[in-house]
Amino acid sequence: MNFSNGPAALNETSLYSCRFNEDFKYLLLPISYSLVFFFGLALNSMALYIMAFRTKRWTPSTIYMFNLTVADTLYVFTLPFLIFYYAGANDWPFSEPVCKIVRFLFYANLYGSILFLSAISLHRFIGICYPVRSLSWLSTRRAKVVSVAVWACVITCQAPVLFFSRTRRHRKVRVCFDTTSPELFDEFLVYSSVISVVMFALPFMVAMVCYGLMVRKLLEPSLASGDDKRGQQVAAHRKQKSVRTIVIVLMSFMLCFLPFHLTRTLYYTFRYLSKRHPEQVTCKLLEASSIAYKVTRPMASANSLIDPILFFTAGQGFRKTLRMEPKKDKRCISECADVTLMTQL
Repeated sequence: MNFSNGPAALNETSLYSCRFNEDFKYLLLPISYSLVFFFGLALNSMALYIMAFRTKRWTPSTIYMFNLTVADTLYVFTLPFLIFYYAGANDWPFSEPVCKIVRFLFYANLYGSILFLSAISLHRFIGICYPVRSLSWLSTRRAKVVSVAVWACVITCQAPVLFFSRTRRHRKVRVCFDTTSPELFDEFLVYSSVISVVMFALPFMVAMVCYGLMVRKLLEPSLASGDDKRGQQVAAHRKQKSVRTIVIVLMSFMLCFLPFHLTRTLYYTFRYLSKRHPEQVTCKLLEASSIAYKVTRPMASANSLIDPILFFTAGQGFRKTLRMEPKKDKRCISECADVTLMTQL
Protein backbone atom coordinates (compact mmCIF):
# COMPACT_ATOMS: atom_id res chain seq x y z
CA MET A 1 0.00 0.00 0.00
CA ASN A 2 1.52 3.29 -1.05
CA PHE A 3 0.61 6.02 1.41
CA SER A 4 1.31 9.69 0.99
CA ASN A 5 0.10 12.67 2.94
CA GLY A 6 -1.52 15.49 1.09
CA PRO A 7 -0.67 19.10 1.73
CA ALA A 8 -4.01 19.72 3.42
CA ALA A 9 -3.15 17.87 6.58
CA LEU A 10 -0.24 16.25 8.30
CA ASN A 11 -1.10 12.94 9.91
CA GLU A 12 1.12 10.94 12.25
CA THR A 13 0.92 7.98 9.89
CA SER A 14 2.90 9.91 7.33
CA LEU A 15 5.66 7.30 7.54
CA TYR A 16 3.31 4.74 6.00
CA SER A 17 1.55 7.24 3.71
CA CYS A 18 -2.12 7.93 3.02
CA ARG A 19 -3.62 11.13 1.73
CA PHE A 20 -5.86 12.41 4.51
CA ASN A 21 -8.13 15.41 4.32
CA GLU A 22 -8.27 16.63 7.91
CA ASP A 23 -8.94 20.29 7.35
CA PHE A 24 -12.00 19.94 9.61
CA LYS A 25 -9.83 19.62 12.73
CA TYR A 26 -8.29 23.05 12.16
CA LEU A 27 -11.75 24.46 12.79
CA LEU A 28 -13.28 21.86 15.12
CA LEU A 29 -10.46 21.60 17.65
CA PRO A 30 -9.67 25.32 18.13
CA ILE A 31 -13.36 26.17 18.54
CA SER A 32 -14.16 23.27 20.88
CA TYR A 33 -11.00 23.78 22.94
CA SER A 34 -11.73 27.51 23.19
CA LEU A 35 -15.20 26.80 24.55
CA VAL A 36 -13.84 24.25 27.03
CA PHE A 37 -11.14 26.71 28.11
CA PHE A 38 -13.50 29.64 28.62
CA PHE A 39 -16.31 27.81 30.42
CA GLY A 40 -14.03 25.25 32.08
CA LEU A 41 -11.81 27.91 33.61
CA ALA A 42 -14.81 29.84 34.94
CA LEU A 43 -16.66 26.81 36.33
CA ASN A 44 -13.63 25.07 37.84
CA SER A 45 -12.33 28.31 39.37
CA MET A 46 -15.72 28.90 40.98
CA ALA A 47 -15.86 25.32 42.25
CA LEU A 48 -12.35 25.59 43.70
CA TYR A 49 -13.23 28.88 45.39
CA ILE A 50 -16.38 27.43 46.98
CA MET A 51 -14.61 24.31 48.21
CA ALA A 52 -11.52 26.15 49.47
CA PHE A 53 -13.13 29.20 51.11
CA ARG A 54 -16.86 28.61 51.56
CA THR A 55 -17.14 24.96 52.56
CA LYS A 56 -17.14 24.70 56.35
CA ARG A 57 -16.88 20.94 56.71
CA TRP A 58 -14.96 18.80 54.25
CA THR A 59 -16.33 15.32 53.70
CA PRO A 60 -14.59 12.50 51.80
CA SER A 61 -16.67 13.45 48.76
CA THR A 62 -15.43 17.04 49.03
CA ILE A 63 -11.85 15.80 49.00
CA TYR A 64 -12.40 13.65 45.91
CA MET A 65 -14.22 16.46 44.12
CA PHE A 66 -11.52 18.97 45.03
CA ASN A 67 -8.83 16.74 43.53
CA LEU A 68 -10.99 16.15 40.47
CA THR A 69 -11.41 19.90 40.01
CA VAL A 70 -7.67 20.48 40.41
CA ALA A 71 -6.98 17.96 37.64
CA ASP A 72 -9.54 19.68 35.40
CA THR A 73 -8.06 23.12 36.10
CA LEU A 74 -4.52 22.01 35.28
CA TYR A 75 -5.72 20.61 31.98
CA VAL A 76 -7.72 23.73 31.12
CA PHE A 77 -4.54 25.82 31.40
CA THR A 78 -2.93 23.73 28.63
CA LEU A 79 -5.71 24.38 26.12
CA PRO A 80 -4.43 27.76 24.82
CA PHE A 81 -1.32 25.94 23.55
CA LEU A 82 -3.47 23.45 21.62
CA ILE A 83 -5.72 26.22 20.33
CA PHE A 84 -2.72 28.02 18.81
CA TYR A 85 -1.36 24.72 17.50
CA TYR A 86 -4.44 23.56 15.61
CA ALA A 87 -5.44 27.06 14.52
CA GLY A 88 -1.99 27.24 12.93
CA ALA A 89 -2.60 24.04 10.93
CA ASN A 90 -0.44 21.71 13.04
CA ASP A 91 2.47 24.13 13.33
CA TRP A 92 3.76 23.90 16.91
CA PRO A 93 5.14 27.34 17.88
CA PHE A 94 6.49 26.30 21.28
CA SER A 95 9.37 24.16 22.52
CA GLU A 96 9.43 20.37 22.74
CA PRO A 97 9.27 20.36 26.59
CA VAL A 98 6.04 22.36 26.39
CA CYS A 99 4.68 19.78 23.93
CA LYS A 100 5.52 17.00 26.37
CA ILE A 101 3.90 18.81 29.31
CA VAL A 102 0.71 19.57 27.35
CA ARG A 103 0.32 15.95 26.22
CA PHE A 104 1.15 14.68 29.72
CA LEU A 105 -1.44 16.91 31.39
CA PHE A 106 -4.11 15.80 28.92
CA TYR A 107 -3.68 12.15 29.86
CA ALA A 108 -3.14 12.96 33.54
CA ASN A 109 -6.48 14.78 33.58
CA LEU A 110 -8.17 12.03 31.57
CA TYR A 111 -7.14 9.15 33.80
CA GLY A 112 -7.11 11.19 36.99
CA SER A 113 -10.75 12.04 36.33
CA ILE A 114 -11.60 8.41 35.68
CA LEU A 115 -9.92 7.23 38.88
CA PHE A 116 -11.42 9.96 41.06
CA LEU A 117 -14.89 9.29 39.62
CA SER A 118 -14.33 5.62 40.42
CA ALA A 119 -13.33 6.56 43.98
CA ILE A 120 -16.51 8.61 44.27
CA SER A 121 -18.49 5.64 42.95
CA LEU A 122 -17.01 3.31 45.58
CA HIS A 123 -17.61 5.94 48.26
CA ARG A 124 -21.26 6.29 47.31
CA PHE A 125 -21.67 2.52 47.00
CA ILE A 126 -20.44 1.92 50.55
CA GLY A 127 -22.47 4.80 51.94
CA ILE A 128 -25.73 3.69 50.33
CA CYS A 129 -25.44 -0.09 50.53
CA TYR A 130 -23.67 -0.25 53.92
CA PRO A 131 -24.77 2.95 55.73
CA VAL A 132 -23.93 1.84 59.28
CA ARG A 133 -20.54 0.34 58.47
CA SER A 134 -19.70 3.37 56.36
CA LEU A 135 -19.59 5.52 59.52
CA SER A 136 -16.30 3.82 60.40
CA TRP A 137 -15.12 2.90 56.89
CA LEU A 138 -15.44 6.32 55.26
CA SER A 139 -13.38 9.13 56.71
CA THR A 140 -11.61 12.24 55.48
CA ARG A 141 -8.27 10.74 56.45
CA ARG A 142 -8.82 7.69 54.26
CA ALA A 143 -10.08 9.90 51.44
CA LYS A 144 -6.81 11.87 51.62
CA VAL A 145 -4.80 8.65 51.48
CA VAL A 146 -6.80 7.45 48.47
CA SER A 147 -6.33 10.82 46.74
CA VAL A 148 -2.56 10.70 47.23
CA ALA A 149 -2.53 7.14 45.91
CA VAL A 150 -4.53 8.18 42.84
CA TRP A 151 -2.15 11.04 42.04
CA ALA A 152 0.87 8.76 42.53
CA CYS A 153 -0.68 6.18 40.21
CA VAL A 154 -1.54 8.77 37.56
CA ILE A 155 1.90 10.42 37.59
CA THR A 156 3.72 7.09 37.51
CA CYS A 157 1.58 5.56 34.77
CA GLN A 158 1.58 8.68 32.60
CA ALA A 159 5.29 9.46 32.99
CA PRO A 160 6.11 7.53 29.77
CA VAL A 161 4.09 10.13 27.87
CA LEU A 162 6.92 12.55 28.60
CA PHE A 163 9.20 10.20 26.69
CA PHE A 164 6.89 9.35 23.81
CA SER A 165 5.66 12.89 23.14
CA ARG A 166 8.01 14.87 20.93
CA THR A 167 8.19 17.38 18.13
CA ARG A 168 9.57 17.09 14.60
CA ARG A 169 9.96 19.25 11.56
CA HIS A 170 7.83 18.11 8.64
CA ARG A 171 7.99 20.11 5.45
CA LYS A 172 7.29 23.70 6.56
CA VAL A 173 5.71 22.97 9.94
CA ARG A 174 6.78 21.62 13.32
CA VAL A 175 4.56 18.83 14.62
CA CYS A 176 3.77 18.06 18.26
CA PHE A 177 2.79 14.40 18.02
CA ASP A 178 -0.45 13.42 19.68
CA THR A 179 0.89 9.89 20.18
CA THR A 180 4.59 9.60 19.36
CA SER A 181 6.95 9.65 16.43
CA PRO A 182 6.22 6.95 13.79
CA GLU A 183 9.29 4.85 14.59
CA LEU A 184 8.19 4.52 18.26
CA PHE A 185 4.54 3.79 17.52
CA ASP A 186 4.74 0.02 18.15
CA GLU A 187 6.15 0.56 21.64
CA PHE A 188 3.61 3.30 22.30
CA LEU A 189 0.78 0.99 21.20
CA VAL A 190 1.74 -1.61 23.83
CA TYR A 191 1.96 1.06 26.52
CA SER A 192 -1.32 2.70 25.49
CA SER A 193 -3.16 -0.63 25.40
CA VAL A 194 -2.07 -1.54 28.93
CA ILE A 195 -3.04 1.90 30.23
CA SER A 196 -6.46 1.71 28.56
CA VAL A 197 -7.22 -1.60 30.27
CA VAL A 198 -5.81 -0.75 33.71
CA MET A 199 -6.89 2.90 33.97
CA PHE A 200 -10.10 2.92 31.92
CA ALA A 201 -11.68 -0.50 31.36
CA LEU A 202 -11.30 -1.77 34.93
CA PRO A 203 -12.38 1.48 36.68
CA PHE A 204 -15.27 1.80 34.23
CA MET A 205 -16.52 -1.69 35.07
CA VAL A 206 -16.14 -0.97 38.80
CA ALA A 207 -18.20 2.21 38.45
CA MET A 208 -20.88 0.43 36.42
CA VAL A 209 -21.22 -2.37 38.97
CA CYS A 210 -21.29 0.07 41.90
CA TYR A 211 -23.95 2.29 40.37
CA GLY A 212 -26.02 -0.70 39.29
CA LEU A 213 -26.06 -2.03 42.85
CA MET A 214 -26.80 1.44 44.20
CA VAL A 215 -29.79 1.87 41.92
CA ARG A 216 -31.18 -1.48 43.04
CA LYS A 217 -30.70 -0.48 46.68
CA LEU A 218 -32.31 2.92 46.19
CA LEU A 219 -35.32 1.41 44.46
CA GLU A 220 -36.04 -0.90 47.41
CA PRO A 221 -39.11 0.05 49.52
CA SER A 222 -38.32 2.31 52.46
CA LEU A 223 -38.18 0.68 55.90
CA ALA A 224 -39.43 3.81 57.65
CA SER A 225 -42.50 3.52 59.87
CA GLY A 226 -45.86 3.92 58.18
CA ASP A 227 -46.99 6.90 60.32
CA ASP A 228 -43.93 8.93 59.44
CA LYS A 229 -45.27 10.21 56.12
CA ARG A 230 -43.07 13.28 55.97
CA GLY A 231 -39.98 11.17 56.62
CA GLN A 232 -41.00 8.81 53.85
CA GLN A 233 -41.54 11.70 51.44
CA VAL A 234 -38.15 13.22 52.22
CA ALA A 235 -36.42 9.87 51.88
CA ALA A 236 -38.20 9.16 48.58
CA HIS A 237 -37.28 12.60 47.22
CA ARG A 238 -33.65 12.19 48.16
CA LYS A 239 -33.51 8.72 46.66
CA GLN A 240 -34.93 10.05 43.40
CA LYS A 241 -32.30 12.78 43.35
CA SER A 242 -29.59 10.20 44.00
CA VAL A 243 -30.84 8.03 41.13
CA ARG A 244 -30.83 11.05 38.80
CA THR A 245 -27.30 11.90 39.93
CA ILE A 246 -26.16 8.36 39.21
CA VAL A 247 -27.65 8.54 35.72
CA ILE A 248 -25.94 11.88 35.05
CA VAL A 249 -22.56 10.58 36.22
CA LEU A 250 -22.83 7.43 34.12
CA MET A 251 -23.92 9.42 31.07
CA SER A 252 -20.97 11.79 31.44
CA PHE A 253 -18.68 8.80 31.94
CA MET A 254 -19.89 7.16 28.74
CA LEU A 255 -20.14 10.32 26.65
CA CYS A 256 -16.69 11.65 27.52
CA PHE A 257 -14.51 8.61 28.07
CA LEU A 258 -16.04 5.63 26.29
CA PRO A 259 -16.23 7.09 22.74
CA PHE A 260 -12.68 8.43 23.03
CA HIS A 261 -11.22 5.08 24.05
CA LEU A 262 -13.23 3.09 21.51
CA THR A 263 -12.29 5.30 18.54
CA ARG A 264 -8.69 5.58 19.69
CA THR A 265 -8.43 1.79 19.95
CA LEU A 266 -9.83 1.36 16.45
CA TYR A 267 -7.51 4.01 15.01
CA TYR A 268 -4.42 2.57 16.70
CA THR A 269 -5.37 -0.95 15.58
CA PHE A 270 -5.89 0.06 11.95
CA ARG A 271 -2.73 2.10 12.01
CA TYR A 272 -0.74 -0.88 13.28
CA LEU A 273 -2.31 -3.21 10.72
CA SER A 274 -1.64 -0.76 7.91
CA LYS A 275 2.04 -1.09 8.73
CA ARG A 276 2.16 -4.86 9.30
CA HIS A 277 -0.55 -6.01 6.88
CA PRO A 278 -1.23 -3.13 4.48
CA GLU A 279 -3.45 -5.28 2.28
CA GLN A 280 -5.99 -5.59 5.14
CA VAL A 281 -6.52 -1.86 5.74
CA THR A 282 -7.59 0.57 3.06
CA CYS A 283 -6.76 4.26 3.16
CA LYS A 284 -10.44 5.11 3.50
CA LEU A 285 -10.78 2.88 6.55
CA LEU A 286 -7.68 4.37 8.15
CA GLU A 287 -8.88 7.88 7.40
CA ALA A 288 -12.36 7.18 8.80
CA SER A 289 -10.92 5.83 12.05
CA SER A 290 -8.57 8.82 12.31
CA ILE A 291 -11.44 11.28 11.83
CA ALA A 292 -13.59 9.49 14.40
CA TYR A 293 -10.74 9.57 16.90
CA LYS A 294 -10.13 13.28 16.42
CA VAL A 295 -13.84 14.08 16.70
CA THR A 296 -14.04 12.36 20.10
CA ARG A 297 -11.02 14.21 21.52
CA PRO A 298 -13.10 17.34 22.29
CA MET A 299 -15.66 15.04 23.94
CA ALA A 300 -12.95 13.80 26.32
CA SER A 301 -11.95 17.41 27.01
CA ALA A 302 -15.57 18.28 27.77
CA ASN A 303 -15.24 16.25 30.96
CA SER A 304 -13.58 19.35 32.41
CA LEU A 305 -16.96 21.08 32.01
CA ILE A 306 -19.14 18.27 33.27
CA ASP A 307 -17.30 17.73 36.56
CA PRO A 308 -17.99 21.23 37.98
CA ILE A 309 -21.52 21.17 36.59
CA LEU A 310 -22.13 17.98 38.56
CA PHE A 311 -20.70 19.70 41.62
CA PHE A 312 -23.14 22.60 41.32
CA THR A 313 -26.26 20.69 40.24
CA ALA A 314 -25.98 17.44 42.18
CA GLY A 315 -23.80 18.32 45.16
CA GLN A 316 -26.64 19.04 47.55
CA GLY A 317 -24.46 18.02 50.47
CA PHE A 318 -21.85 20.59 49.41
CA ARG A 319 -24.37 23.42 49.20
CA LYS A 320 -25.62 22.70 52.71
CA THR A 321 -22.11 23.08 54.11
CA LEU A 322 -22.07 26.66 52.83
CA ARG A 323 -24.93 27.63 55.11
CA MET A 324 -24.66 25.64 58.31
CA GLU A 325 -23.08 22.75 60.09
CA PRO A 326 -25.24 19.62 59.89
CA LYS A 327 -27.21 18.80 63.01
CA LYS A 328 -26.56 15.40 64.52
CA ASP A 329 -29.50 13.24 65.52
CA LYS A 330 -28.62 10.25 67.66
CA ARG A 331 -31.99 8.64 66.91
CA CYS A 332 -31.28 8.01 63.25
CA ILE A 333 -27.62 7.06 62.90
CA SER A 334 -28.23 4.54 60.12
CA GLU A 335 -30.85 6.50 58.19
CA CYS A 336 -29.03 9.84 58.53
CA ALA A 337 -25.80 8.28 57.31
CA ASP A 338 -27.66 6.82 54.35
CA VAL A 339 -29.30 10.13 53.43
CA THR A 340 -26.14 12.21 53.92
CA LEU A 341 -23.98 9.95 51.79
CA MET A 342 -26.65 9.62 49.12
CA THR A 343 -26.85 13.37 48.64
CA GLN A 344 -23.09 13.93 48.45
CA LEU A 345 -21.43 13.63 45.08
